[in-house]
This record gives sequence, structure tokens and C-alpha cells, in this order.
Amino acid sequence: MPNSKYLKTIIIDRVNGDEITEVEDVTIEEARLTVYLNDEKIISMMCIPKDQIAHTIGFLMSENVISNVDDIQDIKLSEDGLRVDIQAAVDTDSLQNLYKEKTLVSGCGGGITGNVAGDLEIPFNQTSFVISPQTISSEVKKFYADSELYKLTGCVHKAMLFLEDKSVVTAEDIGRHNAIDKVVGKCKICKLDTTKSVLFVSGRLSSEMVVKAVMHRIPIIVSRTAPTYLGVQTANIHGITLIGFARGKRMNIYTHQGRIHG
Repeated sequence: MPNSKYLKTIIIDRVNGDEITEVEDVTIEEARLTVYLNDEKIISMMCIPKDQIAHTIGFLMSENVISNVDDIQDIKLSEDGLRVDIQAAVDTDSLQNLYKEKTLVSGCGGGITGNVAGDLEIPFNQTSFVISPQTISSEVKKFYADSELYKLTGCVHKAMLFLEDKSVVTAEDIGRHNAIDKVVGKCKICKLDTTKSVLFVSGRLSSEMVVKAVMHRIPIIVSRTAPTYLGVQTANIHGITLIGFARGKRMNIYTHQGRIHG
């Protein structure tokens, strides 16, 4: 079975009209990942126990607790895959803000953030990076076609970064915010430039999803679904091109349309 490490077999009753059949099915594993930063527990996150190191780095950098991957002195994953220990230089104000705010975001799985959209002091994104609508449509199609765990279980979200050299980095998780943290973490570990990239995500474009792009200087976000009003406002204020309902050759560009042409 593909990706059997993260899949669990269950027995269900499948109903088809008047017929009820007992069949074997699969669902995704969900686990609690606990993060210790400089020997102190800072957070536990419900997630697929996959890409835990990237998840941790992406989350802490999204929250500006760690400014650069080079600030990490050591990071290790426990044998059971449920604990990450990281030693790093931290931004103490951002760490305290995470403890103080702990805003329960609207993302699946009940993610936590200390970055409230109205409080961000991040320079306006002025990158001249552009992409054609044809490329967006093509990548959206690939984005969903290549989602193996979703096809098997129907219960995961996916994030993908399309980079300037046309290479892609992907991640999947039960939470859409987790998927973004994982894909960003993968890029940071490999020292890949996210400032000239497009973030493709599954699910709605709410404010905390946009904030993650703001924090990593990602100029364009694309989804097949809708943005929230605060998501649109946040993208507009911070210079992010926000695209929703990207399906087939159609899409809605909500903010900073100048990056979409060619």
C-alpha cells in the first residue's frame, strides 16, 4: 500500500442505495507532535507524523521566533517521531507574543498563531516576480493530480511552492496551516528562495494563511476555493497577490493583479 506508514486500515459499512456492504478502507494517521525549544516545551500540534523537522522549522519561522535557519544550532526528532528538540537563537519578543496571543486560527486542526494580521510590522512586498495565468492553471491541475494521500483518504490538505526555476516543493497534512509550515520548512532547510515563488494551497484563503506568506515574503498565493474578507484585506495591505477559485482556465485575482501576465 502506498505511504502505508501514514495510513491506517479500518472496517466500515458502505451504503449504496439499499445495499450495505462491509469493506476495508483506509484513513490517515493523526498524532500529537510536541516541540521543545531550548529545553522548554512551547507547543503541541496535531498533525500527520511526517516531515516533523520541516514542520517545526516552518512554524517557528512563520511566527518569527526564529529569523533564519542558520540560527538553529541543533534539531533532532525522537525515535517515536512525536517530539522535536531544537536549540536555536530566538527572538524573545516573538516567542513571548506566541505565548501571549495564542490565537486559535480557523485552519483545520485548530492551529495556533501569535501573528494577528492587524499587528504585523512587515515591509510591503514589492517584488517584481510575475507568472502567467496559463502557468497557474497548469500547476493547479498538477497540484491536485499529484496528491496521493488525498486520493487515498480524502482527508488531507496540501501546500506547494512553485519556485522561480519552475521546480516545486510539496507537503501534505491534516491541517492546511501545517502543510504550509512543512513546505516552507523544507525550502528553508535547503536554502531555497521563497521570495520569488507561488504558494498553492488547498482550502480557503483565510487571514492566517495569508499571514504565513507575508512572513516568508511569498508574493503570490493560489487556491481553488474562496478567500475571507480579512484574508483579502491582509493580502492587499502587505502586497500579496491573492488568487481564488483557480479552476481550469478561470481564476479570481483579488489583490495586486500586476504580477499575473505574460
